[in-house]
Amino acid sequence: MTVTASAATVSDFYYGAVTPVAAYLMACLGAALGLRCTTRSLRRPQHRARWLALGAVSIGCGIWTMHFIAMIGFSVEGALVNYDATKTLLSLVVAIAVVAVGVFLVGYRGGSPLNLGVAGTVTGLGVAAMHYLGMAAIHTNGTLHYDAATVALSIVIAVAAATAALWAAVSIHALWASLGASLVMGVAVTGMHYTGMAAVSVHLTNVAGASQSSADLVAFLLVMLAGPLLVLLVAAVIVMFDPDMMLGETEPKASVPVPAPMFGGGSVFPAKQPAEPSQSRGSW
Repeated sequence: MTVTASAATVSDFYYGAVTPVAAYLMACLGAALGLRCTTRSLRRPQHRARWLALGAVSIGCGIWTMHFIAMIGFSVEGALVNYDATKTLLSLVVAIAVVAVGVFLVGYRGGSPLNLGVAGTVTGLGVAAMHYLGMAAIHTNGTLHYDAATVALSIVIAVAAATAALWAAVSIHALWASLGASLVMGVAVTGMHYTGMAAVSVHLTNVAGASQSSADLVAFLLVMLAGPLLVLLVAAVIVMFDPDMMLGETEPKASVPVPAPMFGGGSVFPAKQPAEPSQSRGSW
């Protein structure tokens, strides 16, 4: 018997606006936490690495969570969709790792145009790799095909979004300004995801008995999301209930990092003493 492949109808909005809105909010949450952590790192040079690491984990988990919440709404007419757990978890590791590279570069080397360009490109390409690695985890009774031009556009958006996010991380420190920046970053990251999804077409070799996401699939994705969501919750608690804030201690204004060795030696970033120290009470 000859098996012929047929193009299937693909939807990214099986549950309507629920998944894109939830995905956007997760991207905004990760971005907001990452920005606040970076601000903390600039204010406390002695704990710079810890805050940068927490910021990288927050942004990486936010991006990854956005991706897989959005994928809950992905459906292929005439086919069931499943995911490879190993590749799915690997994509989470990739997201956190590439964001960490960018955050540590700008956190320790500063926000010069050259440094931002390098860090933004590395991080953006990594975020795109996370997206397409997550797509490679899809198992269905057919093959996925991608439009090259749309894929290229999604990568450009990813690099631009990553560069803008890293610029904001070292340039925007006021609470409301960073919250506004996180909303814009959420649009950029979510836009990259759906641009990448617009490149996808599915050609089925067999027709399954169901044409929608199964309860097992949704349960699998929710279980996978539980860990990163818990990490974001813990990060939010750490940022909002920072001991220095709760005790009302003073902290120096955010200092701009200068290029210096990342490890070893004495004080890498001697804090600039402000004329009038600002109170940390009142902004998180």
